[in-house]
Amino acid sequence: MQHAAFEYLAARDVGEVLEALTHGDASVLAGGQSLVLDLRNKAACPRRVVDINRVAGLDTLIEKDGYLRVGPLVRHRTFESEAVGGALGSLLRVVVRHIGHPPIRARGTMLGSLAYAHPAAEWPVVAVTLGARMILTGPHGCRTVPAQEFFTGPYSTVRQLDELLTEVRLPLLPDSTGTGYAEDRRTTIYPQAAAMAAITVTDGLISAAAIGLVNAGPCPVRARAAENTLLGGPYSDAAIIAAAEAAADVDANFGTPAAADRRAVRVLTRRALSQAREGM
Repeated sequence: MQHAAFEYLAARDVGEVLEALTHGDASVLAGGQSLVLDLRNKAACPRRVVDINRVAGLDTLIEKDGYLRVGPLVRHRTFESEAVGGALGSLLRVVVRHIGHPPIRARGTMLGSLAYAHPAAEWPVVAVTLGARMILTGPHGCRTVPAQEFFTGPYSTVRQLDELLTEVRLPLLPDSTGTGYAEDRRTTIYPQAAAMAAITVTDGLISAAAIGLVNAGPCPVRARAAENTLLGGPYSDAAIIAAAEAAADVDANFGTPAAADRRAVRVLTRRALSQAREGM
């Protein structure tokens, strides 16, 4: 299928990008792994495609003020290396191996995935579970949106048409934090279900817990009840089982019978929590 005609703009700076976004229907091209497919299938028919690959300074990856700051041209494969250290780096290295396949990871970007907001994508659940901050830049300046508020549904975010997602800030994790990620992926590049965990232990007891679920709703969700079952207690097998049971009560919708939904959440949450404990 041939895509509809569009104007192509290779932007030279952020100002030029924002100017292009202000005037009419436009799509941003970074890695293009989702956009090109949508153009081919006519799921997206923009009047203009704005290529940001020549814009200097958008490949930033730095640790500052307690956050890992990621720019829009940082490719997935960057997180396969030791570019990010500590507990956060360990988590990102596990998660990125589940994204698509090597060619997708070589071209695709973390921020592109976040902006696309596929309901089963890996990076959105990382952002929501860790409490990331999304930096949107528009004609009137920058605004910061918590990841929990950024995603509004499948392929839907609070980003305005004249805004560019210029940075995501992922909180750095304490050294005493264990992380885990498990997914059920069969024939597609996206999982049918997934669970992520980041658990911090202080003096033998769980002092912080974050559990996120993929495909348990229209966008990534935090399993708050499951987190609460863990806080203040030891990181035991019984605690993991109880948390997984609590996570399974989330109103999941995988397009399969409800019992299968709950079973998938239960199993994947147990796996993610077990990984997190083993990684401490």
